[in-house]
Amino acid sequence: MPPSALSPTVAASAARRLVCLRSAANGQCRALSSTTSTPVTSATPATLRPSAQWPYFARPKPAAPSAAVRSFHSFDHPNELPPQDRFSDAEQAILTAAARHIPTHGFTERTIALGAFDAGYPAISTNVLPDGVFSLVRWHLVNQRTVLASRTRQVLGEAPLDDVALTPADVASRAERIIWERLLGNKDVVGRWQEALAIMAQPSYVPASLRELALLADEIWALAGDKAVDPSWYTKRAAVSAIYASSELFMTSDGSGPDFPATREFLERRFRESQELGGYVRSVGEWVSFAASAGVNVLRSKGVNV
Repeated sequence: MPPSALSPTVAASAARRLVCLRSAANGQCRALSSTTSTPVTSATPATLRPSAQWPYFARPKPAAPSAAVRSFHSFDHPNELPPQDRFSDAEQAILTAAARHIPTHGFTERTIALGAFDAGYPAISTNVLPDGVFSLVRWHLVNQRTVLASRTRQVLGEAPLDDVALTPADVASRAERIIWERLLGNKDVVGRWQEALAIMAQPSYVPASLRELALLADEIWALAGDKAVDPSWYTKRAAVSAIYASSELFMTSDGSGPDFPATREFLERRFRESQELGGYVRSVGEWVSFAASAGVNVLRSKGVNV
């Protein structure tokens, strides 16, 4: 049909399409009329307005995700620190300074106030800590977890390469030594750690405390070279959580000497008693029973009455 035979409405619609297609490459076209000749007006719903969408071939490409560097070892952790692990500059300065006063004043508001003073902040600056004294406890937990990788390399050497096969016994032995290194991270505050356990046992802080314990267990196995992806992944982390929590609690009352030999023996004994470490779960029922028992022991070690 010759162009002269087209109705004015159809001809105008065809002309709009032609202009749109010619200018789409320059980003100038923002409207494609529908196949009907219904005009688009301001009263047309936004979801039906052709001008609300770019033509498919003219849509801008999404920006490539930026690469971020994680600050700890476990290959199962996200690249960016989750909000729970982040501290503002003011929080970091106050809590770092306050940590020096923990052996003397414990996990208290006075310790935080002294930290604010040492960091050059007024006393009212302690209000920037959303969780009060628990912020100091959490800072200690996060800080000790994030430095565990470097301390492990000093003790065990470099992390095992991907092409180096470790036996379950080797992985379990490395995990035991890593747990001991983490326990030594409490050496300077062990006399006050029962205060920290009491704070973590408060109902509002139990979820965050258990989350940090789970992250620590994951970090320990990752540093130990465990690459299992079978159901033992859950069993071993539950076992390490229970062993670490009970050893940490035992350490608070260990008077055997400055190097805590009784706690070291207690840790070794708990590892010997846990026959599933580094192994495989032989039945679902066995795993459920073990995980439930480990969970109860973790809660009890944190002061929860169960």
